[in-house]
Amino acid sequence: MNRAVATGSIALTLASALTLTACGGSGGAGVAADAKQTLTVWAMGTEGEKLGDVAKEYEKSHSNIKVKITPIGWDVAHQKLVAAAAAGKLPDVMQMGGSYLGEFADMGVLEPVDTKTFREGDFFPAAWQQGSYDGKTYGVPWYVDNRVLFYRTDLATKAGIKKAPATMAELQSAAEAYQKKADTKWGLSIQPGGLDTVQSFYQFLYSAGGAIIDDNGKAVVNSDAAVKALENYGSYFDKGLSEKSVRPGYDVTKDFNSGAVPMFFGGPWFTNLLDENYPDIKGKWAVAPVPADEASVSMAGGSSLAVSADSDHKAAAKELVSYLTGAKGQADWFERTNDLPANTAAWKTGELASDPTMQVWRKQMDTARTIPSQPKLTEITSKVDTAIESVTQGKSSAKAALDKAQSEIEGLVQ
Repeated sequence: MNRAVATGSIALTLASALTLTACGGSGGAGVAADAKQTLTVWAMGTEGEKLGDVAKEYEKSHSNIKVKITPIGWDVAHQKLVAAAAAGKLPDVMQMGGSYLGEFADMGVLEPVDTKTFREGDFFPAAWQQGSYDGKTYGVPWYVDNRVLFYRTDLATKAGIKKAPATMAELQSAAEAYQKKADTKWGLSIQPGGLDTVQSFYQFLYSAGGAIIDDNGKAVVNSDAAVKALENYGSYFDKGLSEKSVRPGYDVTKDFNSGAVPMFFGGPWFTNLLDENYPDIKGKWAVAPVPADEASVSMAGGSSLAVSADSDHKAAAKELVSYLTGAKGQADWFERTNDLPANTAAWKTGELASDPTMQVWRKQMDTARTIPSQPKLTEITSKVDTAIESVTQGKSSAKAALDKAQSEIEGLVQ
């Protein structure tokens, strides 16, 4: 599933309304956890479709609870959450994408997490950071994703590539070899521009030691490391190794299947897509860690579960979130969805512990990074999207593009 989320511009138009309605809590004790009640839950995309089955299982052992799941598409999730927050009608529990949790926490509409119940050390550090804002935690990590390198092993043999590229220099050499010796149309599929291009760039940026915002909340997108990363990224387009123009809704798996694209960075959901849609290439592709520059570092994605500050069902909501984010619940969720557990204990049993491919994802999470939560994060990353596109299209140098992005982002960081 594509984890892309909508931009945050609509929030600006409703800011005054939110100031009046988001008071930061109902003020009362609320309904006891063991009382008969209905919990409302909003979940997005595939998660929203699958969560109903888990809710039915939960209700069997919690006869006093009715869990009402509302599935919402990622393309409209942000807009619906903002509108509900403005109207004081957020659900008791909601799935929060990392790119806008800071925005809603800043509005005062999310309940701080009880860190005695939910312990930071139980989760991957990057996953916990995604649920945190301004020194407090507002979301409990539910699932994580990251990016690793998918590559065609059969075409690698034809190209004379003996092992997965382990460094950024080897990655570009492999892209050239695929093109010249295996007759692939492209060497590596990376996004040239448009919404969320930054998700494709993160692997280059973080591995080079760069960042958009550092851990102190300072914009650093034009650092020497970031410029180096964007120069490397842009070189794939300069050399004709990557496509400069990608169609809206482009599906890289089709070109991966045909052999037009032999390598791409992808999340864990691509594994099932390839196995289900292209069984003929099963055994002819593999995954490997992000090739290292200064280090091998992927972006960390995923979602958290947050409770509305105005919910009257906080006690029961906390119990449901605990069930969903505990090691047992997350191992079960992986079996249902292939979403990677954010709780590290879930990786100690079953396929998660024994499958070598799953261990590639597990190892990559140890170094995965996420951008610190910000109220205007979608606006911030859109400035980087624009900078990347200006470079891939040959309109600007990496330094000039990132200097411009830096000046724009400095006014957005809080």
